Amino acid sequence: MPSVFSHEWDTPAFKGKTSFSTGLYINGQFVDGSSKSEIEVLNPKNDVDIAVGAAQKAFDTVWGLNVSGAQRGELLNKLAALMEEHKSELAALEALDNGKTFGWAHGTDVTFGISVVKYYAGWADKIHGQTIETDEKKLTYTRHEPIGVVVSTITSLYSLLDNPHPMSTGANSAMELPSPPAHMEDRACTRRREHHRPQVLGTHPPHRDPHGPPHPRSRLPPGVVNILTGYGNTVGQAISTHMRIDKVAFTGSTLVGRKVMEAAAKSNLKQVTLELGGKSPNIIFNDADLEQAVNWSAHGIFWNHGQACCAGSRIFVQAGIYDEFLKRFTARAQAIKLGDPFNPETNQGPQVSQIQYDRIMNYIESGKQAGAKVHLGGDRFGTEGYFINPTIFTDTTPDMKIVQEEIFGPVGVVIKSEDEEDVLRQANDTMYGLAAAVFSQNLNRALQTAHKLKAGTAWVNCVNHVHPNVPFGGYKQSGIGRELGEYALHQYVFLLFYFSSLFLEARNPPAQIGLPSEEKLLLAPIVLVHLFPLLDKVLLLPLEMLDPLGLFNPPLMLFVLPTLNLAYVALLFEGPAPTDLITSD
Repeated sequence: MPSVFSHEWDTPAFKGKTSFSTGLYINGQFVDGSSKSEIEVLNPKNDVDIAVGAAQKAFDTVWGLNVSGAQRGELLNKLAALMEEHKSELAALEALDNGKTFGWAHGTDVTFGISVVKYYAGWADKIHGQTIETDEKKLTYTRHEPIGVVVSTITSLYSLLDNPHPMSTGANSAMELPSPPAHMEDRACTRRREHHRPQVLGTHPPHRDPHGPPHPRSRLPPGVVNILTGYGNTVGQAISTHMRIDKVAFTGSTLVGRKVMEAAAKSNLKQVTLELGGKSPNIIFNDADLEQAVNWSAHGIFWNHGQACCAGSRIFVQAGIYDEFLKRFTARAQAIKLGDPFNPETNQGPQVSQIQYDRIMNYIESGKQAGAKVHLGGDRFGTEGYFINPTIFTDTTPDMKIVQEEIFGPVGVVIKSEDEEDVLRQANDTMYGLAAAVFSQNLNRALQTAHKLKAGTAWVNCVNHVHPNVPFGGYKQSGIGRELGEYALHQYVFLLFYFSSLFLEARNPPAQIGLPSEEKLLLAPIVLVHLFPLLDKVLLLPLEMLDPLGLFNPPLMLFVLPTLNLAYVALLFEGPAPTDLITSD
């Protein structure tokens, strides 16, 4: 039987006791992994096969199309109520597990997770198709069906922010893979963590998804949700290549995202959603509200210790306010209090692991060696624990690693910009495109700038705002697909099309491939808009040259006006086109 982890809190922020099994959660019960080890999974495919089998069985029998949307919504609302009931316990586990402050875990992570579950509970019975009119003899309609077995990787930094999205979006069976941060693929998810707090050393709980498994009172059928833990290069690889998994929703680094997509393509072409890295620009114009810009910029880079994919790590400040902004921004960073995550006065806890701590410190050293100026910080806080002081670099160049690469820590660069053209060029000069922010009291200017940024999300006069009904996702190499909002629903369903003939005249297929002649005449100009977008001459062409199957019959003469990028039906002929209407120049 799996071991049980128990812990009792006696902190200023939270007092209470909790215990949970550290095993895998498959088919409604906790079980040992095939390796019998918290550290390694020797043969992850065994566990994955068992979990996939349980998920598929649930989908085919007690979930999927076998349960009405109203029933699914009711179950999700019960789950949200249970999360609300255990809100403080979940927040304490989140803070203990990854080092974020209890206040942020309680007020943001758990609260947001509950909101997401409630939001999609409301959608459960409102997903519908369309009827599409063609003619009175046909009935055509669409419907949506759940994809099937879906795997979602859950980062240890945002177990309660990431977790509810895929599980709540449809009637799919879910497998969830709690995983280390994107840059910790060589660290076991179940390995015990230490040194999160400066005065409290020792062991911390094996990594666990605080959101799952579903509480028995939520009454989710066995097999609907299954939770596995393990290395990315073992369990993750087994999942990405599995022939019976229908979709993978991956959150992590761009490097690993490529591997997931490649494995999906080489196996069963499973669908993939990727939420990957970022190097978000934060643009501050001369006419910005300076206090507002300073406070939000500090939140943008130092929130959650800088461990956020959408962190505003590149701060572009227009020359007219650069010095004053830097002065106030520095003072704001200096006021951040580091320490015990369970102390209500703490603003910043430790980084999530030794590996991540070392990675951040290596980037800081890289910036120093490249010639950037350490304006603030650049060192550790205290003598123990994974604490790093808020760090600000200035005097950087665009080619430096600290400007181009995702650091995933409390390290920001402040860059002086001259004008809008200059700042847009620099802001878009990155392979990432997850998020961006613009600060200006001129809303027209702010929105025009935001529209020119190559980012999936652009904030104006704020940063890091997400909401259950607003889609979130990347541009360029920051990801594929969207989570949250109505848009996310379409990532987890198949769109099916049905075409039915209603009259006996439809017993036989038409004698000729194509549409009735009057419909062809209407369709012709639409087709030609796409066929001739680049022509630089006025032409009159017989359409049979482009219509070997006889889609258009009799032949049509198309009059193309390339300068307007439009095509019009000019004449309808039974025979050759009159030569006096054809132009050659």
